[in-house]
Amino acid sequence: MYERFFEIKTAKASELCGGQSIGKSRQGRPIQGFKFGAGKLNLSLIAGNHADEPVGPRFLGLLTAYLSTLPDSDPLLNEYSWWIVPHSNPDGRENNHSWQKELKDKCDLGLYLRDTRRELPGDDMEFGFPRSPDDSTARPENVAIANWWQKSGGFDFHASLHGMGFAAGPWFLIDSEWSGRCGVIRQRCSEAVERLGYKLHDVERHGEKGFQRISKGFCTRPNHRAMQTYFKEQGDEETAAKFRPSSMEYVRKLGRDTLTIVSEMPLFILPDVGKDLGPPDPAAEEWRSRIVRWKDRLEQGERPELVSVEAEKLGLLPMPIEDQMHLQWTFICSAIEQLKT
Repeated sequence: MYERFFEIKTAKASELCGGQSIGKSRQGRPIQGFKFGAGKLNLSLIAGNHADEPVGPRFLGLLTAYLSTLPDSDPLLNEYSWWIVPHSNPDGRENNHSWQKELKDKCDLGLYLRDTRRELPGDDMEFGFPRSPDDSTARPENVAIANWWQKSGGFDFHASLHGMGFAAGPWFLIDSEWSGRCGVIRQRCSEAVERLGYKLHDVERHGEKGFQRISKGFCTRPNHRAMQTYFKEQGDEETAAKFRPSSMEYVRKLGRDTLTIVSEMPLFILPDVGKDLGPPDPAAEEWRSRIVRWKDRLEQGERPELVSVEAEKLGLLPMPIEDQMHLQWTFICSAIEQLKT
């Protein structure tokens, strides 16, 4: 499967076919779901739960276009059943259109810092899936996707494709139920990161929000109960109450020992971050301060290109989108390989 990436990346996302409208957003935009294949392993892929993270939706758009061209006899279709939601949040995509429309091979820092829009807890779609069948106050997008998944009979694998604004490198999150049986994933993804010339993002958060370090660059994924606990401990009961199950938690409730993963690919690579296993990480704190100052200047009318040039001179560079997608596909393939071991 790994070698299919070259074919996937050259697919034309504008030629999508085979999808269906599985519901509508708050503002009435359609949410598209795609079903391919009739294989034994049931696979779920979703992106766009955080609409300021554009690479996952781009990759799933290419993947769905590619799968739609394959004959039924192709192993990708006769061994697997694919349930794909390329973009779960079309309203969020529209809110971020001003900077994402310029997204070609890499992200522009100035435009990103000036124009990115991210939803807060309560509107966050990753942690917005229904608590129960009668949870009528969940976002309509989450309800629509959950209802579509109910038709699947459960999943063997689920990936939610995410990203980070800034990090030392790629970060791979794995279901805690699979943290002791993910050797294939760790080996394949580590090799791919090294081959592409990056280093792994690595932090030790001691279980905060559900993040428990497995090994360098690999961590357990968050969960809504740990998120609630974190905010309660901060004395913020109001925010804690806004967290619902994540997409990963929801699909596991459908009845299988689902391997769930979350890809975290940085839009921008931070130099020198990760030399100390943080937090705290002195280099990360220095970059965070610079980013705050750049945002302030942009709010005061600074031209975005001036911020981008200054950042590049300091060594802060965008991670090519093709590399991000390559590692997302490697993560997916390695997880499927892990399932079959």
